[in-house]
Amino acid sequence: MVIKVFLASSSGSTAIKKKQQDVVGFLEALKIEYTQLDIASNEENRMWMRENVPGEKKPTNGIPLPPQIFNEESYCGDYETFFDAKEDNQVYAFLGLPPPPGSKQENPVEECNGHAEPEEVVELEGEEAGEEVAKEVEEEGQEEAGEEEQEEVGEEEQEEELVDDAEEAEEETKRVPIVEEDKEEDEEEDEEAKEEEELRQLEEPEEQQSEEEEEAPVTEEEEEEGAEAEDEEDDE
Repeated sequence: MVIKVFLASSSGSTAIKKKQQDVVGFLEALKIEYTQLDIASNEENRMWMRENVPGEKKPTNGIPLPPQIFNEESYCGDYETFFDAKEDNQVYAFLGLPPPPGSKQENPVEECNGHAEPEEVVELEGEEAGEEVAKEVEEEGQEEAGEEEQEEVGEEEQEEELVDDAEEAEEETKRVPIVEEDKEEDEEEDEEAKEEEELRQLEEPEEQQSEEEEEAPVTEEEEEEGAEAEDEEDDE
């Protein structure tokens, strides 16, 4: 007997992915052989699953969602019935499989199609082993959920850091033109100051020369020439 688990490998629903991982992880923990049948990439698998899920197990829209579990051609149930069987420690009965040696089955084993087959009730340690496996699977699921939350928090912190870096870079980019403008203005002021200084230095020698000419004393020859000119004017 082969257990078939119909699932969607490319499902966009986080809830469906979680349920699929729960079923597959529990079967692997119990070392139950099973086959995964992907309905996302195989149309034949999808149609077969829809046709073989009993009508009373289908939702109101008539389209059953993964995961769906079969034993060969017999329908076992969906995730909700699987979860109930796991909580009641009746997974083998749910799958229509005989319990392994050393297990305790309080109720008769039921086939996937609902027909009961009585078996001897043996009080052994198998039930406790099944409970331990179930606890381990649940603890692993909780650890994975905690890791996912930590990863999400880490991603949010990284995003915030990136946003802060981008804002700082933008502010720095805005500051650069202002600094360049200030430098240009300072350079222009320095050039104007240099030009004014050069003009002032050029004007100072001219002023000094004119002042020297004005202050130059009158020589004796110039005085005599002036006196002769005055006498000539008087004679006239």
